[in-house]
Amino acid sequence: MNELQFETSPYLLQHANNPVHWKAWNPKSLELAKETNKLIIVSVGYSACHWCHVMEHETFEDTAAAAVMNRSFINIKVDREERPDIDAVYMKAVQIMTGRGGWPMNVVCLPDGRPVWGGTYFRKEEWIDTLEQLQQLYLSAPEKMLDYAEKLHQGINAISLVQQPDNNANFDADNLKALVEKWKKSFDWEFGGYSRAPKFMMPSNYSFLLRYAYQNKDSELSEFVNLTLTRMAYGGLFDTVGGGFSRYSVDMKWHVPHFEKMLYDNGQLVSLYSEAYRLTHNPLYKKTIEKTLSFISKELTAPNGGFYSALDADSLTAQGHLEEGAYYVWNKEELRTIVGEDFELFAIVFNINDFGYWENGNYVLIQSESLETIAQRFNLEVIELQNKKENWEKLLYASREKRKKPRLDDKCLTSWNALMLKGFVDAYKAIGTEEYLNIALKNADFIIGNLWTPEGNLLHNHKNGKNTINGYLEDYCFVIEAFISLYETTLDEKWLQNSKQLTDYCFDHFYEPASGFFTFTSDIDTALITKHYELEDNVIVASNSAMANNLYKLGIYFENSYYEAVAQKMLNHILPNIDYPSAFSNWLHAFLNFSDSNKELAVCGENALENIHLLQKEYLPDVVLAGTYKPSELPFLKARLEKGKDLFYLCQNKTCEQPLEDIISILNAIKS
Repeated sequence: MNELQFETSPYLLQHANNPVHWKAWNPKSLELAKETNKLIIVSVGYSACHWCHVMEHETFEDTAAAAVMNRSFINIKVDREERPDIDAVYMKAVQIMTGRGGWPMNVVCLPDGRPVWGGTYFRKEEWIDTLEQLQQLYLSAPEKMLDYAEKLHQGINAISLVQQPDNNANFDADNLKALVEKWKKSFDWEFGGYSRAPKFMMPSNYSFLLRYAYQNKDSELSEFVNLTLTRMAYGGLFDTVGGGFSRYSVDMKWHVPHFEKMLYDNGQLVSLYSEAYRLTHNPLYKKTIEKTLSFISKELTAPNGGFYSALDADSLTAQGHLEEGAYYVWNKEELRTIVGEDFELFAIVFNINDFGYWENGNYVLIQSESLETIAQRFNLEVIELQNKKENWEKLLYASREKRKKPRLDDKCLTSWNALMLKGFVDAYKAIGTEEYLNIALKNADFIIGNLWTPEGNLLHNHKNGKNTINGYLEDYCFVIEAFISLYETTLDEKWLQNSKQLTDYCFDHFYEPASGFFTFTSDIDTALITKHYELEDNVIVASNSAMANNLYKLGIYFENSYYEAVAQKMLNHILPNIDYPSAFSNWLHAFLNFSDSNKELAVCGENALENIHLLQKEYLPDVVLAGTYKPSELPFLKARLEKGKDLFYLCQNKTCEQPLEDIISILNAIKS
């Protein structure tokens, strides 16, 4: 076994038996490269990645490939989920060199860590041939390699810098409207999402568009968001049998997924569907939330309240072969056997036809029309068809449980745990299921007890009682956001105090006044070859945009003008430079926070908690909620409590109206 046997990452442990002399990324490995003057191979992937497994099997388990790697290189394996900082820096290099990126990602570097060559997946012969050429060049003409490394390093530094806007640049509601109109041109009006494949869910995009449509009474945009959420929930991408979303679909109709299930996707999607349910009360959205959280509770929750990271895309077939999607797909005959006399109706609901066909005689279950439409066609009551569908899913679930399950990545990442924590809180707000709040509180206790040190810093990972990596900005911003959300629904101010403490730590160790942004890594960590500022919203929102939204809310709660000023400065830097809005949707969300329509509401009185829960069942994206049922020293709530009265203080632009005394009146005032 190689040195990866001493690691805790499931992805690194998967490579512990490779003939390659893999090492982990650490000072000892990096120093060895300098001492021996050897090139470094940095190979980055993650445990649920299908093509990472393919390259491992074809190349890294091959003795001939291993011999080339071991003879001339220091070989370092990186779990991108444990070390997103390393992944981000070298991904920039690969994108500069090749124009694209992905995983597995493989980079060859000089002994000092500067990259000279890279790409994604490589077949064995190409991999061996390229490594031999690079090694020969390093021996015969090292100056050429050094010159290229220097130029590439300059390019990485250049794209890592935060671009300062034109002093005269401005951004207003008209700019935003123009961006949204431009955005609409990329929409797929048949299946939702964007008119391209593969299709990623991009929950931040639809959360913003849902809010923008609501606040601007844009019925067309609202229709599109609901089309997208409906189509995503119909199956395929969404596991209608066991719950939970896969990472993305490879086609236009959300049908055939890349089958890995990631915690971060499901946490954010639960929040998105919870928002949409509060607005529409669509029962499909509620069912999607409940199924997803059932999946998380059964498959990705540790006994201590932590959430595991992922389920693999690959699983074993009955013949013992590892195949992508084997756990999830069905052939027609086994479906006919399991479902029985209802099969013909089942086949219409779940498209056991050309629409639902995948490959090799297998189908991926997916609806293409609503149960209401199908029930009407067959003269059935909708409730009867719903009951049949639920029964079919139970039968399939029981049958599927007999299969070999996908491998579990059982590390707990702080940032992803916080996203899932917030998902449970948002589901509780929308649906009111007490269990969801209890799970969220248990997870918050897990984070505080295992991932927040007495010195004030968060840790990034937890596995088998061990924490090996200091926290990144993504850990802080999402924990702050989750704790704020817990405050909003419990009115327990300790969650706000915790959020403020973590925010102040970020200012001490991540914030750069000169750029106006937070760096991704703390100043107590060893520097990489360049700094990384996470600015673009992707499948997970950028940590800086999340901080801007956090600072907005905390600025209100604590009446902290500095928090507000920093958030405004960040927006002023980012917004004028936006050309494609899908990569900045959470920044646009923050912009709406500062718009004239946004309000703050203080709910005070002995029934404050009950009133808060009633208000949270409404879709109120432009209202910051606070409340108390006892005397509070929180600046926004101080001296607002009057014994024997329920009072609702509606405020805007730091000015509050006379308090109202009943919830109907306050809802009318909010929506007027």
